[in-house]
Amino acid sequence: MNRRTFTKRTLLATSTITLPKFSIAKSGETKKINVAVVGVGGMGGYALNEAANENLVAMCDVDDSRAGNAYKKYPNVPRFKDFRVMLDKMGKDIDAVSISTPDHTHFAAAMAAMERGKHVFVQKPLAHNIWQVRTLQKAAQHYKVITQMGNQGHTFPGMRRIKEWIDADVIGDVREVITWTNRPNPPWFVPPSSFPPVTGAAPKTLDWDLWQGPVKHQDYSSHYVPVKWRGWWNYGCGSLGDIGCHTFDAPFWALGLGSPTTVAIDRKDPPGKGFIPMGSVVTYKFPARGEKPPVTLKWFEKGYEVPKPKRWQRDKALPSGGGMYMEGTKETLYHSGMRPNSPMITPGKRFMEMKSKLVKIPKLPSVGNGPIQEWYRAIKGDGPMPGSNFDYAAPLTEMVLLGAIAQRTGKNIEWDSKQMKIKGMPELDYLIKEPTNNGWEYGENLW
Repeated sequence: MNRRTFTKRTLLATSTITLPKFSIAKSGETKKINVAVVGVGGMGGYALNEAANENLVAMCDVDDSRAGNAYKKYPNVPRFKDFRVMLDKMGKDIDAVSISTPDHTHFAAAMAAMERGKHVFVQKPLAHNIWQVRTLQKAAQHYKVITQMGNQGHTFPGMRRIKEWIDADVIGDVREVITWTNRPNPPWFVPPSSFPPVTGAAPKTLDWDLWQGPVKHQDYSSHYVPVKWRGWWNYGCGSLGDIGCHTFDAPFWALGLGSPTTVAIDRKDPPGKGFIPMGSVVTYKFPARGEKPPVTLKWFEKGYEVPKPKRWQRDKALPSGGGMYMEGTKETLYHSGMRPNSPMITPGKRFMEMKSKLVKIPKLPSVGNGPIQEWYRAIKGDGPMPGSNFDYAAPLTEMVLLGAIAQRTGKNIEWDSKQMKIKGMPELDYLIKEPTNNGWEYGENLW
């Protein structure tokens, strides 16, 4: 591939279309964004720190205890328990909404904000079911807002190196991708000693009804909150929902994987009703994309042996915490961990031999400073569309959620992407578009 062809492809891949200038910036008085943060404990603390460099105008959390540190740090910022009330009362003062709630409320919070013309940032996974992620993609286009999902690794330099090496044909044709994680593990994935779990009165600081929001309400249990919700299908999406958007990101982007045709499952028996299996292997099959060959991508969870790459250091173990590698016809591309911090060609000796060649490959534009800063720059008109905007994040999350459905049901899936259906299994339609409580319906007008 010559430099001209490479440059053309990479410009398209990074969506370097400069967006209209942010409305507040037009006055020349300020270029700061009025940001509201929904969910200010846990990952919400990261969103708050980023918002503090703009204008933090509102905070929302259903748990006063969980939000306590944030409330102490920003005592003069208005606080709410219900994001719908926040948006109704302060909508004219809010430009953008950052959402760091559990998976099951991502969709409602993002839709409520976008319907009011607010730019949105949503932590991964984008939503809890496939209908929701596709609706969020439609909504972003319909309401003409700037969006971003929080898979931090998409902004890393390592992510760009992987894309550059693939586009420059360093790796050759890739037909197999292996990914793995050390999840499920504590403190996020801890099954209770009995099913159903022991229930009781919710803490007075927590609005339990609001925390459940759009899903079927049940009695409070300490086995659901504050961090154990990821293990319950009503609220989380298992280890795939936790880590998949990170570890699948590089192969999904660099190889242009698109939608899988089949998803196969090998899993341990779930410990109880409504809980995730405590380990599985998920196998995705992707068709050929133009001149690119079909790809098999495998996801290994804790308790399953991960096969080593064909080109690997002798007697060296794979890192137990997680990683990804692509087997190419020319080379093997690998990174350790859930995100592409330091990608390399394996074995290490081969990487050292190739370094002088790799540094000469044309570089993609740097992003830097993480996904929220990338989102802010785009809102202000100071940068291109964020790399993990909903047009990208929706199909990536759909891939993750298809694997989660296979884990949840124990069934192999043949996926009809155009019809948004699992072939031959209409009984699973309710997992594609889950039931929603009255008062929490959004997005039907977009279909």
